[in-house]
Amino acid sequence: MKYLHTMVRVNDIDASLDFYCDKLGLQENRRYENEQGRFTLVFLSAPGDESAQVELTYNWDAEALGDGNRNFGHLAYAVDNIYETCQRLMDGGVTISRPPRDGRMAFVRSPDNISIEILQDGDSLEPEEPWLSMGNVGEW
Repeated sequence: MKYLHTMVRVNDIDASLDFYCDKLGLQENRRYENEQGRFTLVFLSAPGDESAQVELTYNWDAEALGDGNRNFGHLAYAVDNIYETCQRLMDGGVTISRPPRDGRMAFVRSPDNISIEILQDGDSLEPEEPWLSMGNVGEW
């Protein structure tokens, strides 16, 4: 397993980049804009250390984030086999909030309700049952 990033939601991408990059000193590693989903993801890290990243998630449509509870998104980890990992979690009594129907991504929650994203390392696995037919449970 490998730690990937921590995601936080932001209301103003320019103000956030000014803070995280210009003031705090992080660097932008990559950016992903999704017109259909109406969001932008910006991945930042400390110079010389891309192994610990912060993902800024900017939803193009205005969203009230409140006092910070909605801002924190999730921790993300890459695994060798997402199906085996999810099965091990289920066998341990963990609810799979967003099953890996696509062979690529799943979400679970910690006992303290922290969202954890699990991503298939490398290419997505071929979709297979029982994951393909599983629906979402709760929020992720």
